[in-house]
Amino acid sequence: MSIKKLFASALATGALLMAVGVGMPAFAQEGTAPATTEAPAAAPAVEAPAPAAAAEAPAEAPAAEPEAVLNSGDTAWMLTSTMLVILMTIPGLALFYGGLGRSKNMLSVLMQVFMLFSLIPILWVIYGYSMVFAGGGSFYGTFDKLFLSGITPDTLSGTIPEYVFVAFQSTFAAITCALIVGAFAERMKFAAVIAFAVLWFTFSYIPMAHMVWAEGGLLFEDGALDFAGGTVVHINAGIAGLVGAYMVGKRIGFGKEAMPPHSLVMTMIGASLLWVGWFGFNAGSALSASGGAGLAFINTILATGAAAVAWIAAEAMLKGKGSMLGAASGAVAGLVAVTPAAGFIGPMGSIVLGLVAGPICLWGVSGLKRMLGADDAFDVFGVHGIGGIVGAILTGVLAAPSLGGTGEADFNMAHQLMIQLKSVGITIVWCGVVSFILYKLVDMVIGLRVSDEAEREGLDITSHGESAYHH
Repeated sequence: MSIKKLFASALATGALLMAVGVGMPAFAQEGTAPATTEAPAAAPAVEAPAPAAAAEAPAEAPAAEPEAVLNSGDTAWMLTSTMLVILMTIPGLALFYGGLGRSKNMLSVLMQVFMLFSLIPILWVIYGYSMVFAGGGSFYGTFDKLFLSGITPDTLSGTIPEYVFVAFQSTFAAITCALIVGAFAERMKFAAVIAFAVLWFTFSYIPMAHMVWAEGGLLFEDGALDFAGGTVVHINAGIAGLVGAYMVGKRIGFGKEAMPPHSLVMTMIGASLLWVGWFGFNAGSALSASGGAGLAFINTILATGAAAVAWIAAEAMLKGKGSMLGAASGAVAGLVAVTPAAGFIGPMGSIVLGLVAGPICLWGVSGLKRMLGADDAFDVFGVHGIGGIVGAILTGVLAAPSLGGTGEADFNMAHQLMIQLKSVGITIVWCGVVSFILYKLVDMVIGLRVSDEAEREGLDITSHGESAYHH
C-alpha cells in the first residue's frame, strides 16, 4: 500500500476515534488563560470599624480576590510583542518562503502571506476571539463576544487592556494560516488559498486554540502544556500543509528537475526576522513583563542557536559541508520546538531541546519526506510539524523541576508525558480530518490547482500580472 493510502487510512481511523472519544471526561487542572474583568473604578474611602464591631467580626474572614489593575509595563511589553509577531510574519515569513521558491513565483508567495495576514485578524475580531476565549465547552467557545461585544478600552484581560490581548492573539491566528502556504506553494490558485484559509481558520485553528488555551477546553482541562503554540500553531499548520501537499499534488517536474531556492539571501533575511519576531511570540505569551517572559526570552535564544548548530553538524557529517539553507532551517526548527516549552523549561533544558530538534527536523525534510512522497515545497511538515511534535512531547519531560523546569514539586513526568502525547495525537487527527474535508470542498467549488500552462509560466504573471524581477 502506498504512503498516501496509508495516510488516508490513518485519517479515517482517527476520525472514528474522535467520534468515539468526544464524550470522554477531561481531567481538570489549573491553567493560564487570562481572566477578563472591567478596570476598577476609584473606590470611596471607608471608615475603619469600631473596636467592638471588629471584635464581633469572624476570626477568619475569607480573603477577597484582588481586583485586576492595569499594569503599564505589562501593557507596553504586550504591545511590543504584538508588533514583533507582525514583523515575523510580514516581512519575515514572507521573505523566508519567497526566497525558497523559484523567481517566477516570488510575488505569488509574498501575496499569499500578505493577504492572509490582512484577512485573518478581521475574522478573528468578528467571531474568532469569541469562539476561542468567551467561555464554552470542550471544543468551541461561545458567541458572547461576537464583534468584540462588551469589550471597551477599560476592559482588562489580566493586567493588560483586553483589546491588546485580542490584537496579540489575532497575530497568532494569522501566522498559523500563513505557514500552511509553504506546503503547496507554486501551484495552487490564489482564490483557493484564501477560501481554504478562511474555512481552516474556522474549523481547525479556532477549536484547537480553544481546546488548548481556554478555560473549559478539552486539553486545557487535561493540563496540557503549550506555552505559545506547539500544538495550536505548528503541529496544526504542519499537518494541514502535509495534507495539502497530497491533495494539490506535486509540482510539474518535481523529482525530475532541480528546483533550488532562487534567493538564499532573502531566506536568510526572513529567518533572521523570524528569530527576532519570535521573542514577541514566545516571551509575549507570558502576557506580562515578568520573570516568566525573561525565561521564555532566553530559551528562545538558546534553543534556536542549539538547533542551528546541531543541524549544521549533522548536515556536515552527512553531506560533507554545512549550508546557509541548513542554518536557516535549523534555526526555525529550534524556534518551533521551543514554542510549547518556552516558559516551562530551564535554559539548559532549552539547549538540550534544540540539540535534539535540529537533527530530527533535518531527517524530517530529507529521509521522512522521501518516505511520505509528498511535494511539501518549503518543508512545512518537516520543520513545523515534526519540530512541533518534538517540542510538545519533550516539554512533558524538560518541565520537571529536577531538570531545571518550572513544574510543581509534585510534578509527575510520566503523567505529563501522557497528556502531551494525547494533545499531539488529538491535534494530528483533528487537523488531518478537517483539512482533508476542506481541501476536497474547495476543490469541488473552486478547484485547487492552476493550469499546467500557468504553472510553467509562473504564478507571478499568470495569477497577479506582475513580476518580482526585471532582468
